[in-house]
Amino acid sequence: MSVIDKSTSRDAALQEAFGAEVADLYAQAARGEANAALWRALELRSFLAVAEEQVARVRDRAHTALAADWDMDDLSAEDLRWDADWLEAALAGRDGYTAALDELLRTMPPPSQTAASHA
Repeated sequence: MSVIDKSTSRDAALQEAFGAEVADLYAQAARGEANAALWRALELRSFLAVAEEQVARVRDRAHTALAADWDMDDLSAEDLRWDADWLEAALAGRDGYTAALDELLRTMPPPSQTAASHA
């Protein structure tokens, strides 16, 4: 599945900032119609989609290992330590991408100003 098809925690903010659905924003970029802010935002969003999927995978693996119906003989403290390390790394990546994307959206010119500068 493509990152375009994955939802992220910042999709609503992107849609509000750029006035279009995420798939339409990627289509604009593919047609060469994206300004620098949109290119950067979509790149960060793509990285964020991967990071959030990694967080979800590790979370789900830990939940499965700790489920009440899971065989206690299969429980491994070492595996859980690895998962905790992987989760920490995935969350750090996610946090970095969300911070960068939020900063970009906060500091970019309003859409009306951006549109006027390209006219």
